[in-house]
Amino acid sequence: MRNTTISIAKGIAIILMVIAHAEAPGWLCRFIFEFHMPLFFITAGYFFSLKYLNDEATFVKKRVKGLYWPFVKWAVFFLIIHNWMFDLGILNETFGNEAGGVTHPYSWHQMQQNLWTIVTAMAGYDAFLCGAFWFFRGLFVASILYLIIYKVVDAGLSRCEKWARWAGLRRATPYLICLIMLLLCGWKTYEGLRVINLVQGGYRDMMGCFFFGCGFIFRQFVEEYHKATDRVYVSLPMTVVCGVVVFLFSKYLTANMNWRSTYTQFLSLPVPALLGFLMTYNISRWIDCTKGYVKKFLVYTGDHTLNIFIFHIISYKVVSLVKIWWYGLDPRQIGCHMVIHDYSQQDLFWILYTVAGVGIPLLGTWLTERVSKEIRVRRAQRI
Repeated sequence: MRNTTISIAKGIAIILMVIAHAEAPGWLCRFIFEFHMPLFFITAGYFFSLKYLNDEATFVKKRVKGLYWPFVKWAVFFLIIHNWMFDLGILNETFGNEAGGVTHPYSWHQMQQNLWTIVTAMAGYDAFLCGAFWFFRGLFVASILYLIIYKVVDAGLSRCEKWARWAGLRRATPYLICLIMLLLCGWKTYEGLRVINLVQGGYRDMMGCFFFGCGFIFRQFVEEYHKATDRVYVSLPMTVVCGVVVFLFSKYLTANMNWRSTYTQFLSLPVPALLGFLMTYNISRWIDCTKGYVKKFLVYTGDHTLNIFIFHIISYKVVSLVKIWWYGLDPRQIGCHMVIHDYSQQDLFWILYTVAGVGIPLLGTWLTERVSKEIRVRRAQRI
């Protein structure tokens, strides 16, 4: 039976991502950053199956088809149109990110190098049009790394006859993997180390592996969790407490999956990330029990997060045009990344950015699916 609760949770997470990227009020962005990206890794790990321990090829093929190939396809697409965006005025060398950084047209050599980097390292993408594309590499590496470590640890425990006598030892493998990843990430951030084979140093990929493992562990106890929280007087207070704790962390011990996270930020991330997942999961379960349009919308959104990841930044440009007209700003501010920064903490344009960032990709997806369906029907009629 299809698990629409997870689809709803993913739908909520992708909407939260779009809100945060739209420069919503600072307190809200900090709250969202505490858990929204870990949530994606957790939901991915939720569907990991031990059958892949003996069928690695199938798992890798799925990861390539679902993550690597979409990344390469769309990263190359935005690479090709990068200089054209300057001709159209969508990008320029005057306005850029909040820190003042701007982007520039690519030379022929730079385009070739970026192409090589896209294909070989899942990097080199257009930072101003594909700012969220790190997630594709992060989940790709995290999931395959989890499979490899699981096989190694499980094989080691199964071959040790003395340890094998300890009841339930092999069942501890998922916990051991998560502990290993936490220790490695702690070592890495404390000493400022980098995994030179991974762009950005590997922190996101390794923490992603930890959260991926947490999702797999949660799946093992999901039925017991449902029984324990089926009553509102249990799940509601628990959800509120989770939300309050996440908010307190966002206020006093702010952390996120920034690739330059400090040791303190590393220590501050796991607790609010996991509690944020439980909070979102509980809310998703309540919504899943309804039959209205909210549920249908969130399920559809959760099933098409990929397109929102890819197109939400370019969709923001529509609202940027409106904001430029509204305030009489320099038209070149459409090149701001990810949204226009002026007045962003005073006005409510972040709401319009969110509607566009979610709505335009979903509308495009719906139209594409409808056209594809019409084509298939007509082909069938001809036959």
